[in-house]
Amino acid sequence: MRRAPVPAVLVSGTLLLVTSCAWGGAEGAERPPGIPAGVTAEAGSATSVHVMWNQVTGEPPITEYEIYQGSKKVKEVDADEHMADVVQLKPGTRYVFSVRAKDAEGRLSEPSREVAATTPAAVAADDSPPTAPGRTTGRAAGSRAVQLEWGAAKDDQKVVSYDIFQGDSKIHSVGGSQTAAVVTGLRPGTDYVFTVKARDAADNVSPAGNTVELTTAAGDDASGQDTAPTDFKATTSEVDGAYNLDLSWMPPPVDGVISEYQIQLDGKSATSLVWGGDPPEGRSEYSFYIGEKAGESHRVRLRAKLPDGTWGGYSAELTVTTGAP
Repeated sequence: MRRAPVPAVLVSGTLLLVTSCAWGGAEGAERPPGIPAGVTAEAGSATSVHVMWNQVTGEPPITEYEIYQGSKKVKEVDADEHMADVVQLKPGTRYVFSVRAKDAEGRLSEPSREVAATTPAAVAADDSPPTAPGRTTGRAAGSRAVQLEWGAAKDDQKVVSYDIFQGDSKIHSVGGSQTAAVVTGLRPGTDYVFTVKARDAADNVSPAGNTVELTTAAGDDASGQDTAPTDFKATTSEVDGAYNLDLSWMPPPVDGVISEYQIQLDGKSATSLVWGGDPPEGRSEYSFYIGEKAGESHRVRLRAKLPDGTWGGYSAELTVTTGAP
């Protein structure tokens, strides 16, 4: 049977390409890793920049991430790390960064979107760290995020950034003018301990502020219904003698960025949808090829990759028939 070309699809202003379908061959065959999303860059000192991104999962599993400064690879980190400090930079200089994921077979994803950061100007010899941040407070923001606030630290020059720690691990950084942050990608009903440290342009780090103990709200992880896409709709359309499956839905109401969905067709994984840029806000749409015969019925549903890297609950399952009105 002649197979129609794989269609390019415009989704909320972003051009996407359906890369593979399980029913057309071995599931995941030759599929590159997903593109890292949620990439940010923030100057940490006059000579360093913090680069952060969301976790990518796939099969084969992701084994590491590569960080690029322009077109040059400057760092590699293991798959369980989603933040890296790029050091030995020049003061007062603008840099552009991107991230690529690598899987166990050595295949690289396409580069993420580029993000820019400018290091502050160099300062005179400085070996005095900032004071500890003022009183830190926080609250749970739903089941998968917390909001933290703290008092500004003091420095004889200037505070350039604040580092947020979860236990002993640095998990987030914000600019020195910010005294609040939202930490996403957490687990429902889980106890966390956070602290904040200040950093100056000379890379001097302050003592930690007070610890904040927070518990995320309980979530229905067992059923996953609070993490499932809603208002799911499915129809078919004919294009050049072949049929596409046209889907639309509302993203699940979770805190954080959702950059990937998995579509299940007739009980099997059909394709993964990875946004080719910033995920759209509000209703999402997607189409892909399902065959050339009219009158064929298919069951379809989808689920989202949540900010903490786990899969959410499935949407309602719908049945569509090719060629049906």
